[in-house]
Parts: sequence; structure tokens; C-alpha cells
Amino acid sequence: MSKTTRATQALDKAGVAFTTVTYDYDPNADRIGLQAAEAIGEEPRRVLKTLMAEVDGKPVCVVVPSDREVSMKKLAAAFGGKSANMMKPADAERATGYHVGGISPFGQKKQVPTAIEVTALDEPHVFINGGQRGLQVRLDPKAARDALKAIAAPLVT
Repeated sequence: MSKTTRATQALDKAGVAFTTVTYDYDPNADRIGLQAAEAIGEEPRRVLKTLMAEVDGKPVCVVVPSDREVSMKKLAAAFGGKSANMMKPADAERATGYHVGGISPFGQKKQVPTAIEVTALDEPHVFINGGQRGLQVRLDPKAARDALKAIAAPLVT
């Protein structure tokens, strides 16, 4: 597995310190983020999942702890919108240039507005998908927020 992806290149370019962690990706896992947390032996609240959604029909990226669910109402409010819904997997792949299970908020084909769950910023470090299945990057959550120019907001139910 290559540890150089568009995501890791974007982090390098932004000057963000990170390390990579690889694991055996299970394509049959019910919840990919929880499987990743278990595989790397980390608390699920520190392994953040990257989801693609739409707020008022416009694409957005959402980064939340793998053991939590996104509140569509809170997501819409975070972006000043009226409604939100999850993007279909094929649309998410087309928008990001990544495969489901390997979608990273870093180095997407076209950067879209991004929101990160505010409680993740309290963690000493977090893991976020590194741009391919079975690859996570470990980094400071505030550095991730800054590199993404993300808004921090309460996003989970």
C-alpha cells in the first residue's frame, strides 16, 4: 500500500505534521469508521469519518467521530442552510476523486466547504482517512481544521 496519496500530499503542502497508520480494510464492515478504530486499536471518538453531504443542494464535507451519527438539522444550521442530506456514494466518489471507504477531506478533486465536529477539537490527536482504504493519518485536530479551513460546530445527534 502506498502511503503517498493526494491527501498526504495536501497535508505536506499545508505544512501539517502527521503520521500514517495502515490497517486491514474490511469491505464488508457495517460501519467503516468503527472497523478502522478497532483495527488500529484506537478509541472510536478519535477516529473521524469523512462524509459527503449536501446542504440546500450544494456539496459539503463533514468530519465526525466514527461512533456518532450526523444530525441533518445541525449540519444544515452549521452552513446556514435549511436542509441537508447525505450524498449518494457514487456522487461522493465523483465529487472527491476517492473511493467510498477511502474518502479523505484532504486533497479532494474540488475542495468544498467542510465542517468538523467541535468536540473532536478537544482530543490530543485524531485519525482521519488518508485517501485510500486502509490508510489513516494521525494529526492534531486543530491542525486538521485549519488545513481544511473547516468550521467547527456541533454536528452529531
